[in-house]
Amino acid sequence: MAEEECELNEKQKREIAKWFLLNSPAGEIQYIAKDLRSVLNDEKVYNEAASEAFPLYNKSHLICLELPNRSGDVLVTSYNELEENEFLDPRTAQVATVDHVKQVCTDVRPAADEELSSPYIEEFRCALDAEMLKYVAEAYPKGICSVYCVDGKDVEGPGSNFELVVVISAAKNSPQNFCNGSWRSVWNIEFKEDVQMLEVRGKLQVGAHYYEEGNVQLDAKHECKDATIFQAPDDCAISIANIIRHHEAEYLESLEASYSNLPDTTFKDLRRKLPVTRTQFPWHNTLQFSLTRDIQKELGIDK
Repeated sequence: MAEEECELNEKQKREIAKWFLLNSPAGEIQYIAKDLRSVLNDEKVYNEAASEAFPLYNKSHLICLELPNRSGDVLVTSYNELEENEFLDPRTAQVATVDHVKQVCTDVRPAADEELSSPYIEEFRCALDAEMLKYVAEAYPKGICSVYCVDGKDVEGPGSNFELVVVISAAKNSPQNFCNGSWRSVWNIEFKEDVQMLEVRGKLQVGAHYYEEGNVQLDAKHECKDATIFQAPDDCAISIANIIRHHEAEYLESLEASYSNLPDTTFKDLRRKLPVTRTQFPWHNTLQFSLTRDIQKELGIDK
């Protein structure tokens, strides 16, 4: 007896909807959300799934939103999140309120003193921010970057360790041409004043989706480490920017080399040049093959 189909409960529907939203390619979550809403046909389940998935998606994809007063942009990340829907933009010393599901900033306010770094930390943060702005403008035509202090923001002077994070996000969405792509990189810089060293750790992620007459996705990740000596703020900024420039350029070159060889190496290894019969399949005349007829012949039940 065939098994009866089981109706999914609300929790199962919500988890499946969340999975689809969280795994949306860059720039496509709104399209997928629209389709999910129609398929679910249940506003309660959809709203619950969206309210849980969108904040996670926005922060993991490092999306960039324009501030309401057109004074700049704010990145949505876990590094500058103050409250559930509030994100700090240290460059303008403002806090943006974000509607995650609509992916817009709904309000902005001046940052409080306790939400900002100390003057000593700001020297290093601002110097690094200025260098990163120059680098991103050269390397990523539509790139956005920001620098946050994630540890030791209240340090008032030399003698204590602290940590800055550089976030770079660039996206090129072209749905009319059936392709979208994104670059995300996060660089943690630990300023270890006790040993006069800076430890740099980078996590890079590249995503691309081509879906014209097919569905091809790229999701490449890379991690790297480096170090430099502790110097004055401007000198530290230049050294860190050079490290980031070197590693990101090196990774891009390796990606280009790898994927330029795909047609001649990987793709050819994925399939036989000929089937096991050593003859090409006659796609122009498939009617000559009949599985039913062959089985009947083998069993001696020809009609």
